[in-house]
Amino acid sequence: MSTVTESKKAPAGERVADWADGRLGIYTLAKANMRKIFPDHWSFMLGEVCLYSFLIIILTGVYLTMFFHPSMNEVEYVGPYVPLQGQLMSEAFNSTMHISFEVRGGLLIRQIHHWAALIFLAGMFVHMMRVFFTGAFRKPREINWLFGFLLFFLGMFTGFTGYSLPDDLLSGTGVRFMQGAILSVPVVGTYLSMFLFGGEFPGGDFVARFYSAHVLLLPGIMLGLVVAHLILVFVHKHTQFAGPGRTNNNVVGMPLLPVYMAKAGGFFFLVFGVIAVIAAIASINPIWAIGPYRPDQVSTGAQPDWYMGFAEGLIRVMPGWEINLWGHTLVLGVMIPLAIFPAVLAAIAVYPFIESWITGDKREHHIAQRPRNAPTRTAFGVAWITAYMIMLVGGGNDLWATHFHLSLNSITWFVRIFFFLGPVIAFVATKRICLGLQRRDKDKVLHGRESGIIKRLPHGEFVEVHEPLSQGELHRLTAHEQYDAAELPPAVDENGVERKIGRMEKLRVKLNKGYYGGDSQIAKPTVEEYKEIQSGHGHH
Repeated sequence: MSTVTESKKAPAGERVADWADGRLGIYTLAKANMRKIFPDHWSFMLGEVCLYSFLIIILTGVYLTMFFHPSMNEVEYVGPYVPLQGQLMSEAFNSTMHISFEVRGGLLIRQIHHWAALIFLAGMFVHMMRVFFTGAFRKPREINWLFGFLLFFLGMFTGFTGYSLPDDLLSGTGVRFMQGAILSVPVVGTYLSMFLFGGEFPGGDFVARFYSAHVLLLPGIMLGLVVAHLILVFVHKHTQFAGPGRTNNNVVGMPLLPVYMAKAGGFFFLVFGVIAVIAAIASINPIWAIGPYRPDQVSTGAQPDWYMGFAEGLIRVMPGWEINLWGHTLVLGVMIPLAIFPAVLAAIAVYPFIESWITGDKREHHIAQRPRNAPTRTAFGVAWITAYMIMLVGGGNDLWATHFHLSLNSITWFVRIFFFLGPVIAFVATKRICLGLQRRDKDKVLHGRESGIIKRLPHGEFVEVHEPLSQGELHRLTAHEQYDAAELPPAVDENGVERKIGRMEKLRVKLNKGYYGGDSQIAKPTVEEYKEIQSGHGHH
């Protein structure tokens, strides 16, 4: 008697997976990359905050586009908000009022969208500072630094176009400010303004044009940059801080699946929850209290979102200088700030290439530096942040004056002076602090950690007992590299022929000494010094 064995069908999900793998190679790709190791450090969450805030912006933005009408056509308000009933306003403002008061959950979504944008840019700012101070932009990550910078730069203008869309009095004042800045551009300023606004300000097209840029052009570019940024992070991995077993050639951390992805998923919902709570309890941009925009009115206490405060401050504190050339008036009070603002941003963008040229370091770096071990770079970063914060004060000089009962002119002169003096003070102080921290690390390596225990010696002397550091701690404090400052070659070569040394090379060597000269780093303790101290000579 013969028996027939029937083959059992695989589950539907497995059959679909086999079908997809046979055509897309998903299993092979996943097997090679899903167990990829990523280092773990609390500072890496700053980049994740940026990513999750961006996703929240996209999700809430899609919801808001379903109800927003990007039109400057004038209509009469007949909605539920009584104080504005019967007033004429644009369809953009009217639809924003509709979202805020009549769409279920509309006001909360608006608030989440705006707060997520602010947190996205704040996260980008802090994340870039983390990358800057730890030297994580060095080879091979210079291109990723540029991608991150472009995300921050485009995010600023995406935010500006976004909060200009409701056509309320506050955002209209900001658009008018921008239009005045555009008009100050010599020769082409009036043409640019007419092109942007479709005629004389405010025109009838700028909301529709800002809307297209805000929901299509800028987010599309940013989404592409985010994908490219994440791909490079995946290829290069995060930098890792020095520690036992960590080198430029390995990665110590957790696998992408399941550990890293589980933590990332939980953190996404945590970020979403925090932003939702902030949006629910902290009102932002209450357009019903401000009213629709009218060109003959200006709102008091008008301030842009924080990321535009630097540009606002530059223009507010700049003297109203004007010169006339060949029948044309050049408004230097606006032109000079417009030149400074992009120049500062450009310097930030290309800094990795500038430092690489100065130091002559072309090696790959996967170990993050402690900021104290790169005092010149750290001092530059703090000086830049100081200048930024001073200009934020300038951008809100009217609010500082009214809230703290100060003179507006005094605040303006304070900002003018300290915009130049403050960064210098911050640079010198930061560099001295970094060198002091290096000395403290050297002392800890040689003498150990202070225990707080006071001991009396037989001859009556009181000393504090120092505990020896662990091997891991010793490695962490001494793993950083020490560099020798560059020197110019001899004036003549071995054959007695005079060398030709270009000005750029002389400049590079001079700047290199500023980075690695004797006053920019404290020599690490040597093995001989450590053994001598630990043998009991001068150690308690």
